[in-house]
Amino acid sequence: MADEKDKEKKDSKESKADAPEAKAKEAKPANPDTGKKTAAKKEPKAAAEKKEPKEKPAKKEPKADKADKAPKADKDEKSAKEKKPRRKALAKKGAKKADEKPAKKAPKSDELPVVRASARYVRIAPRKARLIADQVRGMHIEQARALLAFSPRGAAEDIQKLINSAAANAENNHDLIGDEMRISSITVDEGPTLRRFRPRALGRATPINKRTSHIAVALTPVED
Repeated sequence: MADEKDKEKKDSKESKADAPEAKAKEAKPANPDTGKKTAAKKEPKAAAEKKEPKEKPAKKEPKADKADKAPKADKDEKSAKEKKPRRKALAKKGAKKADEKPAKKAPKSDELPVVRASARYVRIAPRKARLIADQVRGMHIEQARALLAFSPRGAAEDIQKLINSAAANAENNHDLIGDEMRISSITVDEGPTLRRFRPRALGRATPINKRTSHIAVALTPVED
């Protein structure tokens, strides 16, 4: 019995001795450097375990683009197919027109014949010639001759000669009566200008512009 009591005492003493050592181990803080490193290393692992990797959703191609692209391609193909026959048809039409000779228009019986005469490079200014042309335009040929015969302007003589020439063309070329014609139109256009110089005092010179005119007359027979 005494031996058992001694053993129990020894066990209790050893347990008491072991208890403070365990407490000391538990109470001993970990080294600051090692503790931080371990904590830093362990935390991301725990976070990685907690956070499950999320799968990224696959990018979906918009259906609208495919739908838009398909009809455009179809339209382009259709337009290309439609253009070709049109070009061929136009080419055929052009060939037909080239082959066909233009038919001459028959003169209408109602239209009156027009007899023309013109004088070019007449040595008179267009402004002065137009003053006489405006008076004669639309008159009967006999009335125009009477007016021009008594006109004091220098352009009257040139215009009278031109009207007489047109009446002669009507008689010889168109078998018409020259005295029964009417001046349907008379036009005066500007021709080239001849530049000259006149000497003046102190060795100077002043320009002189000698203007020319192109006069055209058209006669038609007088209607009954």
